[in-house]
Amino acid sequence: MSRLSFKAFCIEYYSQHIGKPSNEVYDLFAKEGLLALLDEDYEDLHGMGMEYLMAFIDDYLKGGAA
Repeated sequence: MSRLSFKAFCIEYYSQHIGKPSNEVYDLFAKEGLLALLDEDYEDLHGMGMEYLMAFIDDYLKGGAA
């Protein structure tokens, strides 16, 4: 999976996870620096299970990870 595909994948799944449109999730990820983090830490993150990845994103957005 390419880095771009991985970011799109995360946006779509997180959108479903929180029940918001993907364009709002994209804006949130961009504003909070999560798009850059997903790119920078691609090697570590792309192998995570979906449940763990959603928990990681939740935690990051609450200020608990970085």
